[in-house]
Amino acid sequence: MRTICFYFQVHQPFRLRRYRFFDIGNNHNYYDEFANRSIMQKVANKCYLPTNQLMYELIKEYGSRFRISYSISGTALDQFEMYTPEVIESFRRLVSTGCVELLSETYSHSLSSLRNKEEFVNQVKLHSKKIERIFGVKPTVFRNTELIYSDGIGEMANEMGYKAILTEGAKQILGWKSPNYLYCNAINPKLKVLLKNSRLSDDIAFRFSNKAWNEWPLTTEKYVGWLNAIDAKQEIVNLFMDYETFGEHQWTETGIFEFMRYLPQKVFSNTNFVFMTPSEIADHFDPVSAIHVPYPISWADEERDLTAWLGNELQDDAFNNLYSLTEKVKLMDDPDILRDWQYLQTSDHFYYQCTKWFSDGDVHKYFNPFGSPYEAFINYMNILSDFEIRLNHVFNPKTESPVIERKKVPVFKPSTIIQPGSELLMPENIQDPNKIIRKKIVKKKKVNKNSTKKVERKKNKEKK
Repeated sequence: MRTICFYFQVHQPFRLRRYRFFDIGNNHNYYDEFANRSIMQKVANKCYLPTNQLMYELIKEYGSRFRISYSISGTALDQFEMYTPEVIESFRRLVSTGCVELLSETYSHSLSSLRNKEEFVNQVKLHSKKIERIFGVKPTVFRNTELIYSDGIGEMANEMGYKAILTEGAKQILGWKSPNYLYCNAINPKLKVLLKNSRLSDDIAFRFSNKAWNEWPLTTEKYVGWLNAIDAKQEIVNLFMDYETFGEHQWTETGIFEFMRYLPQKVFSNTNFVFMTPSEIADHFDPVSAIHVPYPISWADEERDLTAWLGNELQDDAFNNLYSLTEKVKLMDDPDILRDWQYLQTSDHFYYQCTKWFSDGDVHKYFNPFGSPYEAFINYMNILSDFEIRLNHVFNPKTESPVIERKKVPVFKPSTIIQPGSELLMPENIQDPNKIIRKKIVKKKKVNKNSTKKVERKKNKEKK
């Protein structure tokens, strides 16, 4: 028996508003309410609602033979509750069929697994509780943010009680091996590891509507032919992708919904594949070997590593500054501060600061709401400065105007080219023209020495 595992990532960040330098210390509202509401409503109508309806119809048509899985980030769930509660209801209906599995992840879709174990564990627990509260199920399989995985991250997932974890079938870890088997964690073999089949997944997620692709157009007959061409000994084909593939990244006009509607029928009629969820695969198959991943991998970009989020000095600086506040945040009980702490950790904020070019750069540009990665960095650091002020104010409430300590900046030169968005910052060595104290210039009258002597002689004569 061979199996197909469909997994879909559902995530939306809280997008940040344009936060200027002069907002620091004065305005604690960091989010673009209009953008968050309008984008969520747009994606709900183009993707979430019609795709959920399609998946529900497929389950009704094929019963328990058609099975799928999702992970829904905490930030997406929060925005569903705020802006599109009907999406929550459509996911509830899917889960109630018993043919849908929900996976666990970090609440804010964060990079905490790379920096702070305690924060990572807290976020995973918070997300699991949210899933249980909304859908009445407790996840048993873990999927880290953007499929980021290493041996150490897998060990942490096992310690939290998860039976399996999903990650990328990256070339640098596979070598000659195939992603179409079940593996286990190199540190703790109890944790099963499912690897994404990158080629077959990306054929749907990225290449489906690309007319320059030599396999365009992609039909269900052609795709099923590729599945049948896989070595019969290979047991599992993991198709992992963004849920926004349907209707948002690949528009309705491309035929993506028709492709998905007829794919199960072709699979059942022309192959010996069945559909399973990740937990079912972990229960039914034995790992063929351990998979060694000493350094973190992900499903992003050509490199399948962390450079989409931590690949330049801007990203590293923002990331380190954020997590330097961890110890202070631990002592907080203010719900607004704790909420902002979660939302500021979302990996998208670092993704927007990526400076890659070529094909990966086009993908980053497509998803970036800022004009440039430099503007994204400045905006994020302005917000982080205000957030730090709020933390410091809790520890020292008597301080009405906390002082921000900043690094020395180069002397400003008029010939410097100002990048778009750099107006968000006011260099320290430039005086605010509204605060310049203008000195009154008093003009002194010139005194003629000869005329002074004449006056003195006249006075002396009068005295005599």
